[in-house]
Amino acid sequence: MPKATFHFPQGFLWGSATSSHQVEGFNTNNDMWAWEQGEGNITNGDKSGRACDWWGGRWREDFDRAHETYQNAHRLSVEWSRIQPQPDRWDEQALDKYRDMLQGLRQRKMAAMLTLHHFSNPLWVAEIGGWENDGIVDLFAAYTRKCVEALKSYCNLWVTINEPNVYALSAYLSGVFPPGKKDIKAAMHVYTNMVKAHAAAYHVIHELQADAQVGVALNYRAFQPATWSPMDKWIARFYDQVFNRSFCDALESGKFNLVMHKEIIPAAVHTQDFIGLNYYTRDMVSFRPFKFKDLFAKLFFKPDDELSETGFVANVPQGFKEGLKWARGYDKPIYVTENGVEDSRDDFRRRYTIMHLHQLWHQISHNYQIKGYFHWSLVDNFEWERGWSQRFGLWGLDVSTQARIRRRSVDMYKEICRSNSLSSEVVKEYSPEIYEKIFP
Repeated sequence: MPKATFHFPQGFLWGSATSSHQVEGFNTNNDMWAWEQGEGNITNGDKSGRACDWWGGRWREDFDRAHETYQNAHRLSVEWSRIQPQPDRWDEQALDKYRDMLQGLRQRKMAAMLTLHHFSNPLWVAEIGGWENDGIVDLFAAYTRKCVEALKSYCNLWVTINEPNVYALSAYLSGVFPPGKKDIKAAMHVYTNMVKAHAAAYHVIHELQADAQVGVALNYRAFQPATWSPMDKWIARFYDQVFNRSFCDALESGKFNLVMHKEIIPAAVHTQDFIGLNYYTRDMVSFRPFKFKDLFAKLFFKPDDELSETGFVANVPQGFKEGLKWARGYDKPIYVTENGVEDSRDDFRRRYTIMHLHQLWHQISHNYQIKGYFHWSLVDNFEWERGWSQRFGLWGLDVSTQARIRRRSVDMYKEICRSNSLSSEVVKEYSPEIYEKIFP
C-alpha cells in the first residue's frame, strides 16, 4: 500500500467560516428574520431563533474548539442591522461585541477574515428598496467606513460581499430570499449595484487601512454541457459568464457583462486584491429554448454523481479544479473562502473534504497562489431558506440544548491543520474507502 504526504505551503491558513445571521441568534432587525416568519419561506417552517448563540457569548467556546484543533484562522461576518439599527443611529455596543470576537481570535493566534455583507440587510434598508435602490452604494460605503474605523486594528483581510451572484439570484430571480421577487431586470439591477457597492467599499477600506487586502467571496458553480450539442455548450458558457465571471471581471476591467445587460463602471477597475472562492458542486446544463423563467436551461447532476443527503451537493472535485483555474486567471492570491457539504451522519463529509483538499494540493503544486482554506462550517448553523434541514458543521449542534457534538470530521481536520498536510495515514484512518483514489 503506497504511502505519501501532501504538504501545504508554510503559513497556509486553515480555518472554517461562519456568518452572522446563521450563528448569532435573535437577529430580529434584519430582513432574513422577517422572512423566516412568513409561511412557507423556510423548510419545515424552521426559525433561526437562538442559532448557535454567538450573540449570547458562545463564540468563545467555538473559537476554543477551533483553536484546540489547530485551526489558525476564521472567517466571520458582521451584521449590518446590529451596527446600524436605524439610518441615523450606530450601535457602539454592537461594535464592541465584534471587537471582542476579533480580539478573541487574536488571543488564540488565529487570523481573522471579516465579511461585511453576508445576505442579510437591516429592515430599514429593505423598506427603502434594498439593493434595488441606487442609494445603497453610498449607504454601504458609510457602513463600511464605520466598521473599518472600529475594527481595523484586529483585521486586514476583508470580504466586502459574500456571494453577490447567489444573493441576486436567490432574492430577485428564484425568490427564495427576501424580498422574494422573480424579476430578471431587478436581479440584473441589484447585481450591478453590488459591483458599485463593492467598489465604493474597496476604496473606503484602502483609504483607512494601507495594508488591507480586500476581495469578494464568489460562489463558483462549475457548469458542464450535458451533451456535445452546440446549444448545450452555448448555454453552459452563458451561465458561466453570468454566474461565475461577470462580477470579478468587472472588478478588473470596469466592464460589467451580464450578456443581457452591459455597463461600464470605472470605479470598479482594479478593486480586488485577492479572489475569494466558494465552491460546493458542479451542474450539468442542457438548453431548453422555451424555459424563459429558467433562463433557457435545465440544471442537473449526473446520474452517477455521489450526492449529499438532501441531494443539494454532488461530490465533484473536478469542478473545484475548474474553479481554482478560473481564480488563477486573475493572477492574484486565492483564498478558498468556503468549501463543505451537508452531512448529518458525518460520513460523506470526510470523503468529500479529503478529495477536495487533494485537488487543492494539486493546484498548489502547479504554483497557484492559494493562501488559505476555510471549511464551511465550524458548527451546524441555520442554512437560510433550508433552515435546520442541512448540517454543514464540523461540529454538530443540538438546537434545543445548544450542545456541540464532536464529529469524526473534527479530528480528521485537526490532523490536517496540525500537520499542514494531507497524509496517507489520515486518509486510511478517516476515509479508507477512497485510499486507492488518492494514493493509486
